[in-house]
Amino acid sequence: MNPQKLPLSALFASAAFASAASLELPQLPYGYDALEPVISQKTLMTHHTKHHAKYVNTANQLIESGDAALKDLSQEQIMTFYQDNIGLFNNVAQSWNHNFYWHCMKPGGGGEPQGKLADKITHDFGSFGNFMDEMESAALTAFGSGWAWLGYYQDEQKLVVVKTTGAGNPITDGIVPILTIDVWEHAYYLDYQEKRKAYVNAFFDKLVDWEFAEMNYAAFATGKEEL
Repeated sequence: MNPQKLPLSALFASAAFASAASLELPQLPYGYDALEPVISQKTLMTHHTKHHAKYVNTANQLIESGDAALKDLSQEQIMTFYQDNIGLFNNVAQSWNHNFYWHCMKPGGGGEPQGKLADKITHDFGSFGNFMDEMESAALTAFGSGWAWLGYYQDEQKLVVVKTTGAGNPITDGIVPILTIDVWEHAYYLDYQEKRKAYVNAFFDKLVDWEFAEMNYAAFATGKEEL
């Protein structure tokens, strides 16, 4: 396994996701040109070194100048308990969201999931096609900028599709992220202009890393779901 391709449970415990005392811009789990031609080197480099880096740097500044208690909290705790502090929430959440998003893609990805996640998708959505219809709708109807997520609602042991705008993350609603696609324009505009649908289709056809999603599902599912 690529050492940077960790399941979400391990990412939560990693330096990038643990204490928010000093966030770091993570190295990508592939080269800047690895996702071409779906995502160009220029887009990926700009997205990572400019946009993601700015969120990390701004989050660190706000944590450093804020309450001392912030330094002892995880990113997930800040996202959950400081939603009213818009600047802090946006930059911490966007740091988290982007780190997660990078791991949701891989060169030569795409296709359909296998194993228990595939079975669970069929059980909860009726078919993989139904799931994709919901996921595409979430990605295309997120007004302005946002994210579309496959999440796991532990209380109901159920997979759900979640649409968030801005820096929103389903963690704040008690839903575990399994997979996401970034639909902020800076994720695709240099390559696709206003054609968000073409980017979304290419993401799922050629980039999505279902192995990463399967690891996330396996890490948080109880194993007691009735399929």
